Formats: sequence, structure tokens, C-alpha cells
Amino acid sequence: MQPLTALLALQAFSAGCTALPGIEAISNGVPAFRPPEARNAGKTLIVMAVLMGILFLGSTGLVQALAVVAGPQETILSALTRRVWGSGLGHLLIQGATMLILTVAANTSFAGFPRLGAILAGDGFLPRQLAGLGDRLVFSNGILVLAGATAALIVLFRGDSHALVPLFAVGVFLAFTLSQTGMVIHWWRLRGAGWQVKAAMNGAGALATGITVLVIGVSKFAQGAWITLALIPILVAVFLQVRRHYRQVAGQLSLRGLVPPSPPLPHPRVVVPISGVHRGVIVAMDFARSISSDVTGVYIELEPGAAERVRERWAQWWPDVPLVVQPSPYRSIVGPLLAYLDETDRRHNDGQLATVVLPEFVPARWWHNLLHNQTTWLIKAALLYRRREYGYQRVIIDVPYHLGR
Repeated sequence: MQPLTALLALQAFSAGCTALPGIEAISNGVPAFRPPEARNAGKTLIVMAVLMGILFLGSTGLVQALAVVAGPQETILSALTRRVWGSGLGHLLIQGATMLILTVAANTSFAGFPRLGAILAGDGFLPRQLAGLGDRLVFSNGILVLAGATAALIVLFRGDSHALVPLFAVGVFLAFTLSQTGMVIHWWRLRGAGWQVKAAMNGAGALATGITVLVIGVSKFAQGAWITLALIPILVAVFLQVRRHYRQVAGQLSLRGLVPPSPPLPHPRVVVPISGVHRGVIVAMDFARSISSDVTGVYIELEPGAAERVRERWAQWWPDVPLVVQPSPYRSIVGPLLAYLDETDRRHNDGQLATVVLPEFVPARWWHNLLHNQTTWLIKAALLYRRREYGYQRVIIDVPYHLGR
């Protein structure tokens, strides 16, 4: 056999196999059948296989007998029905039925993937957001993810469904191979009555679908099958990394080894950095005084004498709360503030770090942020860096004040 003929046979085989995956919908929907579910699903599967065989053989025979050829803008089925029934009502009915079938076929992914994503998310292999039902009692996040991926594929492949067939076929038949292999292992472990026959049947199925994966991967490799073959290991690595992350988080949040504290915890020491006395600081101070009686304000003095006006206003509003002024000859805000926090923690030495309450005003327009000095962001970044690098478990609280205009 010539190499070209062998390649052509492989391509024809792989193209024909892509017509088979639709039968999986019956196996996936076995719980929806009336009892006995397995027997009724098997009968339905037989009927579907017979119908598919009749339709395929009949259509192929008519195409050969009438010498029908598909055109650039017309499918082979449309050309066949036009040849048999003309361009009248029969042709329109077949086209409409085909459209409805394709619509239902496209919807199967939106019914199956969200459930699969929820199962994987429940096991920790995907983000937990995919595991919850939305307000319409469907897995809304899974549907949105699938819709986004579908739109991306349509754009990348310019709406050419034929170019997507190799990606689809490799993924589907690989899933078939894994499921059949899993059933072989299942029967091997149970070893119930007649398990050898069941394992042999599933083994034959795994062998057939595995050969199909190899054939499609070889014959359609350059036509896009390589994308799926490369993407599957990447996705598996991502799944494992997600699960590893969730396990690490669960381990860090676990109460194992902790003893509940018997004495009540002391009130936290609260430090409120300020740039002046304004409405945002008043809101932050009200919150700070509501959670602790040990509150201290800190003002970083960038210019000599600038703290006098701040002291006067502070004394008017909170005469019973101390205000610490930290000179900063090098005009740095973050450095002197961190130095003060370290110094006060060492001085008190009470086993806790001072809680930092940050007054922060929120502009009415997003672009207003460009007009203000983002000192609060710098302070938070420095404190979070210290927490990450040195393990300082300091509590940081933002108290926003929303501007009206």
C-alpha cells in the first residue's frame, strides 16, 4: 500500500470516528431513565446505533449513486437533499432539522461541562467558584467559563468548524479511553460475578478508543490535533497545582495542634497614621476607638513646624488620645512609620503587634486617583511585604471615606 493511500485511509477513519461521540449522551444520562435505568438506556443506545447506521449507509449510498459533491458554500447533506427533493419544502425541512440537531448538540457541552467542572472543583482541582449553583440553580460560573472558551476558539479558528474537529476528536476519544480503562480497573478490584467478561468488554473498548486516539493524533496532527495533545498535559499540571494550593491553604488554616486560649485576649494597641485632621481621619478614629481604648495617632512631619497646626486640631477633637510626631528629614513617610511601629512593639513587649488603622478616602471618579499621592497604598505595601518576608502577623485595617464628587 502506498504511503499516500495509508494516510488517506487514516484520515478517513479519524474523520468517521468523530461522528460517534454523540452516543455518550445516553451513557451520561442513565440516571434520567425509568427503572431499570441501565436496561432502558441500553435499549435506547441500540435504537440510536441502528438509526445512525441506517442514516449513514443510506446517505452514503445516495451520495455515491447520484454523484453528489459538496460545494464551497453548501454541505454534502444540503446538496443531497436538493438533488432528491429540489429546493422546495423538503429541502427546507431537512436544513431546519439539521440546524435544530446542531443547536442541541452545541447545548450538550453547556449541560455537561458545568457539572464536570463542579465535580472537579469539589475535589479541589479547579477553583471553588465553579462548584456552587447560581441564582438560577445552574452552575453559572462554569457556563460563563465555557462560553468564554468557546468564543475564543471561534475567534482563533475564524469560525471554521472543520478546523475544530481534530481538537474535539482527540479530547473525546481520550476521555473514552480513560473511562473504559477505569472500568477495567473497577471490575478487577470488585471481582464479582462475571467480572472477567465485563472487564474484557471494557478492555476491548479501551483498546479500540486508544487506537482511535493514536490514529487521529497521527493523521490530524498538523491540522490541529497537536493543540489538544499539548494542552492536556498543561491542564493536568494546572489541576494538580490548584489542588496543591488548596491543600496548603487548608493545612495553614487547620486548627490541629492549637489549644483554645483560656484567658481573654487583651485589647489591641491601635496606631492611626495621619496626614492631617480631616473627615476621613475622624471616621477612622471613631472606628479605632470602638475596638480599643489604647489608640495612638502618628504624624510624619516632612517640613519643620508643619506639625503645630495638626497638634491644635488633634487636641480639639481627641484631647485624651496621644499624638506622636515623627520628624522625617529625608521626607520619607514609610520608613519613619515602620521604625515607630517596631519601637513601640519592642517597648510594650506584650506579645502582640500594634494594629494599624489606615484612613483612606475614595474618590468619586477612577481617574481622580491619579491626582492624589497614594501614601496609603505605599504603607500597605510595606506592611504586607514585612508580613510576607518576616512573618509579622500585624493586622491592617482600611477605613474608607467616600468622596461625593
